Amino acid sequence: MKKTLFIFFILMIFALNPLVLAEEVEITMAVGTVGIEQELAERAAEIFEEENPGVTVNIQAAPETSDERRSVFLQHLDRESPEIDVYQIDVIWPGEFSHYLVDLNEYGAEEIADQHFAAMIENNTIDGELAAIPWFTDAGLLYYRTDLLEEYGFDGPPQTWDELEEMAAVIQAGEREDNPDFWGYVWQGYDYEGLTCNALEWIHSHGGGRIISEEGEITVNNEQAVEAVNRAGNWIGEISPPETTGLVEESSRIIFEAGNAAFLRNWPYVYALASEEGKAVAGKFDLAPLPAGEQGESSAALGGWNLAVSRFSENKELAAELALFMAGPRIQKMRAVEGAFNPTIEELYEDEEVLAANPFFEDLYEVFENAVPRPSSQTGELYNEVSSLISENIYFVLTGDLGASTALEYLEMDLEDLLGFETGELE
Repeated sequence: MKKTLFIFFILMIFALNPLVLAEEVEITMAVGTVGIEQELAERAAEIFEEENPGVTVNIQAAPETSDERRSVFLQHLDRESPEIDVYQIDVIWPGEFSHYLVDLNEYGAEEIADQHFAAMIENNTIDGELAAIPWFTDAGLLYYRTDLLEEYGFDGPPQTWDELEEMAAVIQAGEREDNPDFWGYVWQGYDYEGLTCNALEWIHSHGGGRIISEEGEITVNNEQAVEAVNRAGNWIGEISPPETTGLVEESSRIIFEAGNAAFLRNWPYVYALASEEGKAVAGKFDLAPLPAGEQGESSAALGGWNLAVSRFSENKELAAELALFMAGPRIQKMRAVEGAFNPTIEELYEDEEVLAANPFFEDLYEVFENAVPRPSSQTGELYNEVSSLISENIYFVLTGDLGASTALEYLEMDLEDLLGFETGELE
């Protein structure tokens, strides 16, 4: 009788917590390494492990740039590898990746989806299935040195690109007397996804449209777009360093943080890093919307990252639980307070601790809310090729190999050949 009761007791424990008698379970999650992304993911993983005895979460560093990351992830997924359970995927990938991913609605996401920005849930829903849960959102912002603007007699950040050019040139000339490495404006000019984001911001802010309209017409070859791209090409060697064509997010951040630039275009994550004690610019900078052209308005490329679970995971249920935990309010708040990662959960924009750590969340909320999406929804699985064509042709302008007018003519033809879309006029 005692033996029977003992066995029954053990079985009851196992029923209530399957991990008690199960072997150690390992889950691997691939995350970004920009700023302190990986560090925050590792800390969140430790919390998950504490709450789930018997589970080990391995945080794997993914390549730094979006393009490289996509390539590596697709190599794993194409060969149906179970090695990575949870992937951090770009906001532009759900359509392309969805057939590799589980429907998170089947694992409880449907019950919490309304906590997140509706636009991101909609973006991640493919054929009725939730391919990924939003983790953080992004929009391009202008970082500026408040101390230098005051020193050189400027009342506030630039509202237009003309004003930015004037301020950058004046401050650069003055600072060069003591610092030959100082530049007016740094940004991301390497041939990759980041350049596509910058180009979209320039073109849209000059009234040149979104490259491909929401209706699926190619509109990139217009006078305003030519003006915008030509302007950016002229920055190099004047207010932006010659090595701009090799700069990505981290390398441009480092220049600004070292005190070697007046202005920086980057994502929100830089705020926390540049504010750290000991950084040359700590307490000496602020953020503003990106400038506008004469015929446009301030425009920020919509960014953001999500968490998705591989169909080839050998522990799908646990992997989904991890993804939803990581994207939940507790971890999103931690990441916002300590890393300035913009939450996708709306209520966190009213959280006192979040706003105390990131005052700009409230001031620039409209920037995030109205950010301009890249043409991924119109182009679907072909978006990566579309983006490569955009960045490649813009890059040729930055290197001086093509004029802006010629580059946009080529881009228009390249997009027509790839997509079969018609060209259209700006509205």
